[in-house]
Parts: sequence; structure tokens; C-alpha cells
Amino acid sequence: METVLRALEPYKHFDPAGWVNLFRFFPVWAGVVVALVGVGLLFRGGGLLFRAVAGPLGLVIGQIWIGPLAVRLGFQAMQQQIALGASALLCLLGFVMPASTVFFGFGIPIGLMAANLAGPDWLLGFVPAFIIGGAVGVVLERPVSVLLASVAGGWLTVMGLMAALSGVASGLVERLAGNWPAAVSVASLFAVAGFGYQIFVLPPPEKASQLKREKAMAKQAAAEKRALEKRWANYTKDEGKE
Repeated sequence: METVLRALEPYKHFDPAGWVNLFRFFPVWAGVVVALVGVGLLFRGGGLLFRAVAGPLGLVIGQIWIGPLAVRLGFQAMQQQIALGASALLCLLGFVMPASTVFFGFGIPIGLMAANLAGPDWLLGFVPAFIIGGAVGVVLERPVSVLLASVAGGWLTVMGLMAALSGVASGLVERLAGNWPAAVSVASLFAVAGFGYQIFVLPPPEKASQLKREKAMAKQAAAEKRALEKRWANYTKDEGKE
């Protein structure tokens, strides 16, 4: 757990160079797995697969943002315990109710941005922005879930590839690691491509389920028709013998 906390520490504030160093925490085999997970999120992460994505995303949301919230609320001494408890709860909620991940993943950063603008009275800025931002995220669950999955997928793909290639192309990987705008740009291109594919090419989950049901019904109707034709052929054959 300590390694996970160290890996996620730069994500608690604006530290792009630290974000890129996440790949250093993955061995080569884990980099391959992470890259494959990232590609899966880019192609299918916003659909039926989002339930499996929402749990881990809830865990990450808890680790990155709940700690700073606890400090602002005056619970600095219990920051780590609160973050761990909230992470476990958000992870469970993500698996059970994927919309909760959209709510918190959309609402917390918007609330924090509003809190920074509010200054000393940060709660007056955070609370309404958090609620409104989370509600908007839930209303727009389909595009927001695809966006979250695509952003996570793009970043995991880049981090996984950097870890997987660190042993065979260390020079290239280190150059990319030392130039965080390039790494972010590559991940952003992956994310945009994944978002466009899932929104404009893949049918929504509801439509996909409907098409699957219609296909199953058509297959069943065809089987019943063949069975009826076979029975009729046998009947006429028997009639002809008489």
C-alpha cells in the first residue's frame, strides 16, 4: 500500500513530471498488463465494461482527492485513515453503482476548482459546485463515463508502454519521461481517439443490448421456422405414402 501511495502522490496536486514517473513503479510484465488494460478502456471502457472500470476509478479518486479534502476540513491528523476508508467505500460503490464514480469523479475536481476561487470561504464554493458538477456528470453519464474511461485508458496505455519498453528502448522512454508535455500529448491523442470511437462508432449499451435481443429473437424465429418446415415436409411425405 505504501508503494501505491507514493505512486499516486504526484496526482494529488499539479505535478505533470511526477505523473509521468508512474511508469517507474511497474515492472516490465506489469507494464504489458497495464497497456492492455488501457487499450481495453479506450475501445470498450465507457460501455458495459464501465462497471469494472468504475471500481478502480473510485479507489483512485479516494486516494487522490479525499485526503486533501480531509485536511481542508480540519482532519489532518487522520488524513491517511480517512483517505483509505473513503477509497474502499468509493471502490465498492463504483462496482455496485457505476454512476457514483461519475458523480464523484466529475463533482470533486469541479468543487475544488470553485473552492480555490472562493478563497477563505472555500466551503461556500466547494459544496454547490460539487453537487451541481456531480449531478451534471450523472445526467451526462454516457459521454462522461466514456470520457473518464478514455482519459484513464490513454494514460494507462502510455504508462504501460513506457514500462514495458524501458528495458529495450530505455533511451526513448527516458526522453519521453523527461518531456512531460510530449507524454501528456500522446496520452491525449489516445484518449481523443478512444472517445471518438466509443461515442461515434460503438452503439450505446442500451442499443447494443436491444440489438443482441433482436438477434437472439431472429435466430429463435428462424430455428422455429426450420422446425415447422421439417415437420410439414415429414407430414406431406407420410401423406404421399398413403
